Amino acid sequence: MPFISRFILLLGVLLISACAQQAPAFAPPSERPVSANEKPWPKNHVLGIAYHDIEDRDPDQAVVAVRTERMIEQLAWLRENNYKPVTVDQIMAARKGGPELPPRAILLSFDDGYSSFYTRVLPVLRAYNWHALLAPVGVWIDTPLNQPVDFAGTPRKRSDFLTWEQIREISRSGLVEIAAHTDASHKGVLANPQGNLQPAAATRRYDAATGRYETEAQFQARMRADVAAISEKIRKVTGYKPRVWVWPYGTADGTSLQVINDQGYQMALTLDDGLDALDNLMSSPRFLVASDPNGERFANSIVSVQTESLMRVVHVDLDNVYDPDPAQQEINLGKLIQRMADMGANTVFLQAFADPAGDGLVHSLYFPNRHLPMRADIFDRVAWQLRTRAQVKVYAWMPVLSFALDSKLPRVTRWDPKTATTSIDPGQYKRLSPFDPNVRRIIGEIYEDVARLTSVDGILYHDDAVLSDFEDAGPEALKVYAANGLPGSIATLRADPATLQRWTRFKSRYLIDFTHELTARVRAIRGPQVKTARNIFAEPMLNPESEAWFAQNLDDFLSAYDWTAPMAMPLMEKQSRQQSGPWLETLVATVKSRPGALERTVFELQARDWTKNANADIDGEQLADWMGRLKRQGATSFGYYPDNFLENQPDLKTVRPALSNKWNP
Repeated sequence: MPFISRFILLLGVLLISACAQQAPAFAPPSERPVSANEKPWPKNHVLGIAYHDIEDRDPDQAVVAVRTERMIEQLAWLRENNYKPVTVDQIMAARKGGPELPPRAILLSFDDGYSSFYTRVLPVLRAYNWHALLAPVGVWIDTPLNQPVDFAGTPRKRSDFLTWEQIREISRSGLVEIAAHTDASHKGVLANPQGNLQPAAATRRYDAATGRYETEAQFQARMRADVAAISEKIRKVTGYKPRVWVWPYGTADGTSLQVINDQGYQMALTLDDGLDALDNLMSSPRFLVASDPNGERFANSIVSVQTESLMRVVHVDLDNVYDPDPAQQEINLGKLIQRMADMGANTVFLQAFADPAGDGLVHSLYFPNRHLPMRADIFDRVAWQLRTRAQVKVYAWMPVLSFALDSKLPRVTRWDPKTATTSIDPGQYKRLSPFDPNVRRIIGEIYEDVARLTSVDGILYHDDAVLSDFEDAGPEALKVYAANGLPGSIATLRADPATLQRWTRFKSRYLIDFTHELTARVRAIRGPQVKTARNIFAEPMLNPESEAWFAQNLDDFLSAYDWTAPMAMPLMEKQSRQQSGPWLETLVATVKSRPGALERTVFELQARDWTKNANADIDGEQLADWMGRLKRQGATSFGYYPDNFLENQPDLKTVRPALSNKWNP
């Protein structure tokens, strides 16, 4: 074939391919998204930057080292681009209403206490007249000069680390504040029966000999001794008690946080993403300078810190990982981890309860707890492996009310207008009544248990937190209604439209308040960095009057949770395949009409058609098409449920380009 003919043929193919892709809707410049580097720096926000060791050559990534020349290049770039190092004093003063922090404020920090801070970093800080934090680990600095340092189980040269005398000199430079990086807890401890080692300052130690976990009291006592020890060592050397705590491995814990609060600390630094706000100083994020980045990669990372986070979710049934044969269970886990890495998702909503029957009633859990049988102690194992090997954030997917607890506990009941009797609705989730104080206490303790013995980034509240316009009709609920100025009977509540509306709004807020109680219990143990998400049905979004049928309200959810997770499942809502695309577009438009709401909404698509008897899988092409429609309408966060990682459903190669922001942002 002549060259010109081949060229024309190729051009035709490209034109056909281009036409097959629906062009995005035109938006005038004033309505287009602003890139991260063009956004104004938010008032009184700080970017934390975390360094570790600084080496002249061959930076060791076991200690997250950076080459000296690259650190100098990075600090020079920060200076030339008007980033301003600030001190803890400046941050505290701004918090109290004093002088505002400058735009592009940064807080430089150097973790672990390497000797390179004295020889390589301090001279640069002096030349720039820049301030920084230095956070040593107590027992590493205590190590005699003729012995190796026990670096989390690995011996390292003592000369790699500072001495207390050097730290004293550094503290007197006027440029460096000494922070605490624990005394002896910068290491891993056994976290579960499967052998995971997890950060000692945030983990209840598992005793393989007894099969028991460290109690909350034991953990608290261990951390209290650790914090007191490092605080006193720093006080003796510097003349002041440290006020900044730096979490080992960046992993925070609520119980430990209470301990450091009690000992007078005013800031706690993690390695989470984002800028630090003055109302969030006990959970301050930092950018970790890792893998010895060159100037371009460092600059891009710093500039992108203001980029809105995108959530690309795969919703996973832990029932598919569990197997009574431990060897097969590990094989299943390996398949899940590999698939999540290959899929390019950045978040997994992971089932923390067992539901092999698929009826939504929880009889057992996948973590040790005080109130229900444990099917297997595997949730922490799976969550930790996903976080560390697949590099995804993990949310514990938890029911709110559908626990099969003591039959004496009150259940949600429905009032029948024909017979004026009450009973459990057979067509709904079998839910415990949230209006009973004992129910709230027990469910709260279950949430405490999932927080205590698992490592998670967030909690996803299941869609079982619903109340219809005939529920809850139990005596406990009626008492609560009456105590809040509402009629004490369902018939009277429904008799007047205005009263029905008041009752509906009361129930919507009541369920949200209950989830807030559960969030507070989780964060008290796991830490304030834990995020929240809650499923919402599509109907109350599209038809606000239907709030009465669900006790769910989109605007309430957007203000109450970090993420609102609509069940964007068109076939479940009785839409045909042809209707499904326009229906999804309408759903996105409903959220989009609320300023900023798309940035806090993650749409959950269906990967299975539950309207068919066989629960047929939805093909990957259809799922990818739905994702494309969401993106073209402006949705940036979405995912799907369920993922059958054992049988490659949906097909990975088909869905991945549409889901992963590594492939197609």
